[in-house]
Amino acid sequence: MAIHYQHQLDRTFHALGDGTRRKMLSLLAKQGEATAGDMGAPFQIAQPTVSKHIRVLEQAGLISRRVDGRVHRFQLQLKPLNEAQNWISKHKEFWEGSLDALGDLLDEMSTDQDL
Repeated sequence: MAIHYQHQLDRTFHALGDGTRRKMLSLLAKQGEATAGDMGAPFQIAQPTVSKHIRVLEQAGLISRRVDGRVHRFQLQLKPLNEAQNWISKHKEFWEGSLDALGDLLDEMSTDQDL
């Protein structure tokens, strides 16, 4: 049974959760534009599997498609990556602050026990 993500951030993290899709995004970041064949070339996977990965990336808004005759060309879209980065940064600050406070508390408890 397929899981259908409704929120943009969920779709982004789902798409980024697969190594093949991350490598496809890296390829687009380096080349600027690539065909489906270019995107699938580094992997030993069937064309339907390449198409499935491309569909997930498109649904997440991580890539856009431009049709040039029979050739489909894909480009990286940065907006979803920036939104994910913002979410990570916000939560990183929270956890770093929480871990620092925990460290201070443990140091204080250790000092109290030494007395």
